[in-house]
Amino acid sequence: MDSTAKSNSLTLLIIIFIFNVSASSSNLTPSFPKQALPTKSGYLSVNATSNSAIFYAFYEAQSLTSPLSQTPLLIWLQGGPGCSSMIGNFFELGPWRVTKSLNLIPNPGSWNRIFGLLFLDNPIGTGFSIASNTDEIPRDQNSVAQHLYTAITTFIQLDPAFKDRQIYINGESYAGKYVPAIGYHILRMNSRLNASQRVNLAGVAIGDGLTHPLVQVTTHAAHAYFLGLINERQKNDLEKIQFEAVRLIKQGNWSAAREARSSIFRLLHNMTGLATSFDFTKKAPYKTHLVTEFLKSREVKKALGVSGSFVFKICSGTVKEALREDVMKSVKYMVEYLVTKTRVLLYQGQHDLSDGPVQVEAWVKTMKWEGIEKYLNADRKIWKVNGELAGYVQKWQSLANVVVLGAGHYLPHDQAGNSQAMIEDWVLQKGLFENVNFTPCSVL
Repeated sequence: MDSTAKSNSLTLLIIIFIFNVSASSSNLTPSFPKQALPTKSGYLSVNATSNSAIFYAFYEAQSLTSPLSQTPLLIWLQGGPGCSSMIGNFFELGPWRVTKSLNLIPNPGSWNRIFGLLFLDNPIGTGFSIASNTDEIPRDQNSVAQHLYTAITTFIQLDPAFKDRQIYINGESYAGKYVPAIGYHILRMNSRLNASQRVNLAGVAIGDGLTHPLVQVTTHAAHAYFLGLINERQKNDLEKIQFEAVRLIKQGNWSAAREARSSIFRLLHNMTGLATSFDFTKKAPYKTHLVTEFLKSREVKKALGVSGSFVFKICSGTVKEALREDVMKSVKYMVEYLVTKTRVLLYQGQHDLSDGPVQVEAWVKTMKWEGIEKYLNADRKIWKVNGELAGYVQKWQSLANVVVLGAGHYLPHDQAGNSQAMIEDWVLQKGLFENVNFTPCSVL
């Protein structure tokens, strides 16, 4: 064969190879190894007269450091509203993470290293959860809490070992409202029940949460300005919309107030050109779409106990619309109640422009709680993990607030190891989270 023929043959082989690689990468088949299966998964009914149910995936602790009945149980709620907790499961803090090739790999920063971990798709209509009809989808936090309470108490009944385990309810973003709502509801219900019927709530944790919109919505212009992302004229333009949002909230014009908040982020995006307000350092949005691609697979759905015909959406527009008038309402009073009865952790990623440290500190200052002055005057301590700077912790009695360096809105994704260390130390009251001066009040 002459050199020209050899060259042509080699070119043909390269073309075939590129075509095959391209074809295989565009038709990826998700892989779900048996070892990645949840300990339990399926549905928890929220309505005895319909098929409405919350989907759950539960992962038992990978390593037991105490008897199972004494092993804490973490519950995770995603935000949105209407976004699936499978984001938390397969993108952030679950034991396995989805890759670009739609395979699962172990997550060394999983929150179930020494704790049980329960993911709930909430509200109904979100993720794999089922809403028999749109009228059953919650419109407010009281309805959200009622469904969650039914699901959680049903889950506890699945295994006698769950009954005595301490429960910590966690969530991020719009779960800054879900978490206080269900925590508040549990404590109110506990006050009416005998000890054997109570949910053993030991604490709540909110990551990068929208909790008190009236105050949080006023912070975005100054936050962006002092980061050098906008100039003073742009800051003034943003502040005009912020003032309008506050006016609408005070009028109780909830839909218009929600739209005003959305306008702030649209204008901020246009002014800055940022890839995402969830992390001002990122050059591209978070790759949460990988979760969607992974969960489209019939094999994966079957492994999770979901019908293969179920059409998964990572965020439900129907649920978002149902909660339209809830978005700008506050649940601060619920946090104020919780902090007197149980332990509360607030944590934020340093780079989050939407619900980050600036937004949270602003509303926390307005809390009506007898310990607020001492909390505000408490030392902000340097927090290290394995000898390296991880962030800062401010704490007084039952309230702790953490700023995690190098993280955005999806904090456990960005700082897996540090987020794991944070939640473990907080739950176990170790290190900077040691509680030496807090005694919960009566549940009454």
